[in-house]
Amino acid sequence: MNAHVSPPGETAAAPLLELRGISKAFPGVKALDDVSFALYPGEVHMLLGENGAGKSSLMKVLCGAYQADAGEFFYNGEKVTIASTADAQKLGIAVIFQEFSLVPYLDIAQNIFLGREPKGRIPGTIDRRRILADAKRLLDTIGFEIDPSIIVNTLGVAQQQMVEIAKAISQNARILVMDEPTAALSDRETELLFALIARLKADGVSIVYISHRMAEVFALGDRITVLRDGRRIDGVKPADVTPDQLVRMMVGRTVDMTYPRHFADKPGEVLLEVRNLTAPSGISDINIEVRRGEIVGLCGLVGSGRTEVARAIFGADPVASGEIVFDGKPISGEPDIAARRGIALIPESRKSEGLALLRSVGDNLVVSALRKLFPSGLFDPRGSQRTADGLIRQLRIATPSARQTVGLLSGGNQQKVVIGKWLAAGAKLFIFDEPTRGIDVGAKSEIFALIDRLVAEGAAALMISSEQVEICHVCDRAYVMREGRVAGHLTRNELTEENIVRLGMHHA
Repeated sequence: MNAHVSPPGETAAAPLLELRGISKAFPGVKALDDVSFALYPGEVHMLLGENGAGKSSLMKVLCGAYQADAGEFFYNGEKVTIASTADAQKLGIAVIFQEFSLVPYLDIAQNIFLGREPKGRIPGTIDRRRILADAKRLLDTIGFEIDPSIIVNTLGVAQQQMVEIAKAISQNARILVMDEPTAALSDRETELLFALIARLKADGVSIVYISHRMAEVFALGDRITVLRDGRRIDGVKPADVTPDQLVRMMVGRTVDMTYPRHFADKPGEVLLEVRNLTAPSGISDINIEVRRGEIVGLCGLVGSGRTEVARAIFGADPVASGEIVFDGKPISGEPDIAARRGIALIPESRKSEGLALLRSVGDNLVVSALRKLFPSGLFDPRGSQRTADGLIRQLRIATPSARQTVGLLSGGNQQKVVIGKWLAAGAKLFIFDEPTRGIDVGAKSEIFALIDRLVAEGAAALMISSEQVEICHVCDRAYVMREGRVAGHLTRNELTEENIVRLGMHHA
């Protein structure tokens, strides 16, 4: 197995950064096993693999967040030590993780220059005018028009991602690691990011790009490295491989990427009906219905109000007017009431809203089902263990045991835990908000097969996705949102990417 593949047109080029024989183990899991990886100046190097393959662990070793158990680092041919994030920063390495590292109650400018603030005239103070001006100039260069004095926790996921990118670029990084950077971006924001990557590449910046979107791999990548089960499987050039071949390398088997399913010819009775719903969160006059046995899409641009509709239905956000009827009866109030009635919300941000990260996998799997599993009010540890073990097997959750801390699992396996807790609770309506965000192609197929099985057994699903191909291949029909309203309804025969874009675009 070659240590690396030389970049196109540079057979004898020296790597800017080289990792040799990197290994890293955690209790019960070997995250990295003798992995070698080379990065050349001014290239976009795609890093692929299923969730749990070792991609994030390798990047955390690269940025000094983890210390490797074995292996060596070379920078411009010289052996170096990366034992801390400070070591990595000195080498010009900056990482944009999929799970953001922003301080929520500071503003955009403070987050960008945190720890590097310009000093004011009075000792111990910060030059506020300069930090805002510098942040504004930086945000303008990446095409992000926003007031840098806005507090970060008021921003949406896409906007927070742009702040992360600005923060990394402000550090004059020569090596930039991007972990699923477009997962929460709109098409327009993605175009801006791609243009930014082209400029950085032209300036000689090397980019490690983790993605599960094949179109990005072939549009941006100069080289591709594939990891599986903590080992480096191969390094290839995009021109020498097909998407199907990459998938087989990643998962060790053939995966059907079209997500085939038997669409609902005759769905059951109406399970959810939303009538003229208006909420302070920015949505107005929402009318949708979901029947048993069908998957209904909710799509549109980022910021169109999709998540706000989901949160209003679940009771997480207040409602100003309108009516929500579930299983024939009106429903209103708090999320616990919705959950008891049989509504499940799998949120977009699984770490902050879907999981108790410091608790075990088992605790997270049974937490929503405590009333159902233990109606007497007495907790039975053995019963809880049986339920958790059964769900781990059913969902193929990669964990040493139900006692493992859920925060230590990969993103895809954490998402399975979020879904699993609602399976245990016996939910009837599953609201999926970006269910495959940051999840590899193999796990995507498993998630969609699971959703299909749920509706085939009589449940219903409302699915939000920014990937139109998912909506078209998975959903029986879809509602398209624009500026907080439902812009149109597409039946199965009308459900095409072209129609979604036409309805979802502003002033369409």
